[in-house]
Order: sequence, then structure tokens, then C-alpha cells
Amino acid sequence: MAMTSDTVSSLNELIETLQDGKQGFETAAAEVNDAAVKSEFEQFAQQRSRFAGELEAEVKQLGGDPDQNGSATGAVHRGWMSIKGALGAGEKSILAEAERGEDATVKSFEKAMSQTLPPGVASIVQRQFIEVKKAHDRVRNLRDSWK
Repeated sequence: MAMTSDTVSSLNELIETLQDGKQGFETAAAEVNDAAVKSEFEQFAQQRSRFAGELEAEVKQLGGDPDQNGSATGAVHRGWMSIKGALGAGEKSILAEAERGEDATVKSFEKAMSQTLPPGVASIVQRQFIEVKKAHDRVRNLRDSWK
């Protein structure tokens, strides 16, 4: 039973992180002017929503209740991004803030993968981590290449 409880807890932490990411990318997409960056942020928001849904289904299958809210830290992060956008901080600043959020997401996945998860759950988390890492690297590269 402890493994199930620990697994549900780990998955709920990831769900919270993914919900934060979804909302963060939506906020960032609303704040940037560059159409290509806006489109990528919107795609990443959809990806995070899809990933959270997959993990919610796993939590339910394990008999748990999936997390339905993002974190307070995520709300602060999104608020900071909105303030930067409102003050005209520009794309590079918003990309830097998005990359900072992605750092936290990568760490959350690494933490979950360091725990003992059932094989089916572990494979889902590993697959999602690969895609999250690609998104992180894409955001970092956009930030680094921005004028």
C-alpha cells in the first residue's frame, strides 16, 4: 500500500507541475508578440495539459484522487511573467522566465524518476520527461538566440 500511496503522491506532484506549466505557457503566449514563439508556447501548453491528463488517469487507476490545482509557486511565477509583459520587458525576458519555469519542471520529473514507480507508470513518466526536456531545451535555445 505504501508504494501506491507514494506513487499517487509523486504523480500528483507532477500533475501540479504540469498544470503550472500549462498555465505558465498560456500566460507567456499571451504576453509575447512574436507569432512563432506564441505558437510554440501554445503547443507546449497543450502538451502539458495532455500529460497531466495521462497522469490523472494513472492516479485514478491506482485509486487516488488527482490534483486539480496548480501550485502557489506557479501562480507567483505567472504573475511575475504578466508584470514583465505589462512593463514591456520583451520577449527575451519572458523567454528567460519561461526557461526558469522549465528548470523547475525538469527537476520535478527527475525527482519522480528517482523514486520507485510501477513499471507502467515509470515508462509514462520517462516518456513525458523526454518531451519536457526537449521543450526546456527549445525554450532555453530561443532565449539564448533572442536579440
